[in-house]
Amino acid sequence: MPPEIIPIIEEPALIVSNTETSLVVADIHLGIEWDLYRSGINLPSQMEGRLDRILSYIQANSPDRIILLGDIKHNVPQVSWQEKDEIPRFLETLAKHAHVDIFPGNHDGGIEFLFNRQKDIRVHSARGAVLDGVGYFHGHTWPAPELLGASHIIVAHNHPTIRFMDAFGYSITEPAWIRTKFNVDVLKSRYENLDFEDTAQWSDPELFIMPAFNELCGGIPFNESTQEDLLGPAFFSGGIELEASEVYLLDGTRLGLLGNIRKLQHTRVRTRMPGRSYKKSKF
Repeated sequence: MPPEIIPIIEEPALIVSNTETSLVVADIHLGIEWDLYRSGINLPSQMEGRLDRILSYIQANSPDRIILLGDIKHNVPQVSWQEKDEIPRFLETLAKHAHVDIFPGNHDGGIEFLFNRQKDIRVHSARGAVLDGVGYFHGHTWPAPELLGASHIIVAHNHPTIRFMDAFGYSITEPAWIRTKFNVDVLKSRYENLDFEDTAQWSDPELFIMPAFNELCGGIPFNESTQEDLLGPAFFSGGIELEASEVYLLDGTRLGLLGNIRKLQHTRVRTRMPGRSYKKSKF
C-alpha cells in the first residue's frame, strides 16, 4: 500500500499514514514578531497560540512522529532573544507527545543548539531524508538523491498562495496546496549518476508543496509567478512541473491546473516592470 497523504481541512498541516502516522507542519517562523518589531510593527508573541494549534492536531490524530519541515525559527543570521526563549519550550513540548523530526530550512542555522539534545528530537540533513516511505526536504537545496526513489515527496519553502482579484482591482490571497511532479529532463542534468531506468532510484514521485503555517510570513502567489520568481534551485531551475500543478485551497476546494488558473481574467501572471531585475535565491 502506498502512503496516504491527507491535508487537515482548513489547516496548513498534513497527516501522512503508512506503517506509522506522521503530522507534518512547515514554515512556523517562531520569532517573526521580534523582526516585525524592529521594523516598527509591535505584535505580542504568537507562540503559545501556534503551539496550541499543533497540540490540537496531535490530540485529534495521535501521530507517532511530528515532522517540522523547515524554518522553525525566523531570524537569520542572528538568533533573537525571543527565539532563545520560545524555541526550546516549543520543541520540548512537542517531544512530550511524539518523536520530533526537524528538516532544517534556510532560517534554521544553529537550531540544534536551541533545545535539550537529550529530548526525543532529531535534526536531519538540509537535503532531506526518507521516513516511512516518504521523502521530506525543506526546499532551499536540491533534494538528496535517495528521495527520488520515494513514491511521494513533501517540500515547503515557497509559502504557496493564490491571489484572486475582482474587476475593481481589489484582491485577496489564500494559502494553497500545490500537487505536482518533477521535470525529469532537468533532474537528469543535475543527477548525472542516478539511473532513471531503475525504479529503486527514480520512481517519478508525486510532489506536495506545503503552505506556510505562520500566517504572518506572507507567500508567493503561484498564479502570478513564473519559475524564476520561485525560491530554491529545484524550483527556479524549472525542475518542477509548474503549469501542470494541481492547486487546492485549505478547505479542500480543487481549483484545477495552475496553467488553466492563469488564463482567468483576474489571476494572470503579472507583467514585469521594464528595467526591474529579479534575483534568484542563492540557495
